[in-house]
Amino acid sequence: MVKNKQIYNCTKCGAQSLKWTGRCLECGGWGTVEEGFLASADAKNVSNRSLKIEAAKISNLADVKDLKQARIVTGISELDRVLGGGLVSGSLILLAGEPGIGKSTMLAQMTNAVSNKIRKTDKNKEVSVLYISGEESAPQVRDRFKRLNCDLEQIFFAGVTNIEKIKASVLKEKPSLLIIDSIQTMRNPEIPSEAGSINQIRACTASFLELAKQHNVSIIITGHVTKDGNVAGPKSLEHIVDTVIYLEHDQSLQYRLLRSTKNRFGSINEIGIFEMTSQGFVQVKNPSAVFMNSSKQDIAGTAVSCVMEGTRPFLVEVQALVTKTVFGYPQRKATGIDTNRLQVLSAVLQKRAELNLSNQDIILNIVGGLKINEPAIDLAICAAIISSLANKAINRDALFLGEVGLGGEVRNVGKIGERLKEALRLGFKEVYLPNIDVQSKQQKIFKITNLGDLSKILL
Repeated sequence: MVKNKQIYNCTKCGAQSLKWTGRCLECGGWGTVEEGFLASADAKNVSNRSLKIEAAKISNLADVKDLKQARIVTGISELDRVLGGGLVSGSLILLAGEPGIGKSTMLAQMTNAVSNKIRKTDKNKEVSVLYISGEESAPQVRDRFKRLNCDLEQIFFAGVTNIEKIKASVLKEKPSLLIIDSIQTMRNPEIPSEAGSINQIRACTASFLELAKQHNVSIIITGHVTKDGNVAGPKSLEHIVDTVIYLEHDQSLQYRLLRSTKNRFGSINEIGIFEMTSQGFVQVKNPSAVFMNSSKQDIAGTAVSCVMEGTRPFLVEVQALVTKTVFGYPQRKATGIDTNRLQVLSAVLQKRAELNLSNQDIILNIVGGLKINEPAIDLAICAAIISSLANKAINRDALFLGEVGLGGEVRNVGKIGERLKEALRLGFKEVYLPNIDVQSKQQKIFKITNLGDLSKILL
């Protein structure tokens, strides 16, 4: 009989070695290497066996029936937008965010909305949503749900961390939605490590994925975030789940942005906007009002553009401050866009529009704390810089759309029609666009070929 072979495992990254070391050679963790055993060669060493493996069944994709994805519409339109139309039955969703950002509040309101929705459609279902928490007790969870005016009669709770007990409860009650708060507190008794370790997180997530697919139950798990802004645990955690959504915010505002970085059932370009109040999250259905200054005062260095987040257009306000530098080297600082992009646009303005910016500091800000990567805002950035340099205010009813190239040329951007429609709804009568075939009876169109044309108009 072949004996078990001794081996050493890292509890942090799962790496294996034949000798014990104080520091893991893979992840660099100290004191994480523990003694373990490999199973017997008779059970594991299949290379010494002559096994007969049955060939996998293949099929022609043209003969495969279409998959009809049943969705649970939560009724929270901003959340449904990010998810692609609602919760897909049998999907595994990861909700991540910084501590205190409101993940538990979002889950509570989602639980209440889904339970009310299912109760109206299926009155015979006793347990529609099962809420599992390994961090809080039942009185703590009840207090939060009560503060958010949730219907406590329709919400069921269990404070356990053993995933085998959770799976048994799901098989018994058959809920439509299972919420796990959080994955770092869950533990698989078959894995010899503490809760929160990489091996435990990976094993528990894989078990929940199997549970979701086999029993057609939607599962939402919450994950902690590291100092770098990434989900704590192995990177494979994000590959296992079907959807990854992040809850973000700006420290200076009470608004939260919900965006998806992975979605097997919808687009990852959609964004949901919420306002945090004492009664929980309130949906912001007019985002242009959030990212624009409501003041009617004309301020030099301010320009307005329209960005697209998925299928949603909304207006954003760009502020620029151009002032003479007191140092030998001019500074370029930006909030809301990449600083390198500001460096490029500044150089193009100096070269192509013949503006003297070599002795000027440029500070740029996107109002509302939104981070924008879309090039359609380039023309608004250049307009704000020109306006601040000349200390001349731009008309408050003017909108700037266009990408700026290195030659100073203004290029076309996508979805012009949707952007113009949103601008018209908010009363913008002047639109500065690239030299393209666009007509509007209710708006005055200025076609800009290059930055020289823009400089002549604004100055």
